[in-house]
Amino acid sequence: MKRIKAYKKLFEVEKDLDLKYLKKKYRNLVKEWHPDKYQAGDPKLIEAEDKSREIIDGYHFLVSIAPETIAANLDTYTETITKSAIADYQHKGMLLEVTFTDGATYEYFGVSKKVYIKLVNASNLNRFARRTIFSNYTYRKSKRILEAV
Repeated sequence: MKRIKAYKKLFEVEKDLDLKYLKKKYRNLVKEWHPDKYQAGDPKLIEAEDKSREIIDGYHFLVSIAPETIAANLDTYTETITKSAIADYQHKGMLLEVTFTDGATYEYFGVSKKVYIKLVNASNLNRFARRTIFSNYTYRKSKRILEAV
């Protein structure tokens, strides 16, 4: 959740993500912080490179959790959570990363340790996740894929 808040603050997004606004803001920030604006040896060059990376990462992250992106990928997501079993899961902080048997990996934001413990102790992992996690938390598809053993 901290990551979402930090990126929303960077892009000055209050509540809902609008891809049109986000793209416009992204372009303006990239123009402002582009490293090519600075000469070699300029102390601002390193800051601009770091800020530029942060802007690019933030943009891709916010686009991945935007309502338009979620809606466009809803069929694939629904098929994954209904037809594939959970192959692996990891919890760190308030982030739950779930890998499915079809190879897809999704990140769920804001999942507390209490909910994670209930998931681990659930008699039916997939049913608990479908009822409690998949429909109630902000998620995005992760770039990580299931590695064949």
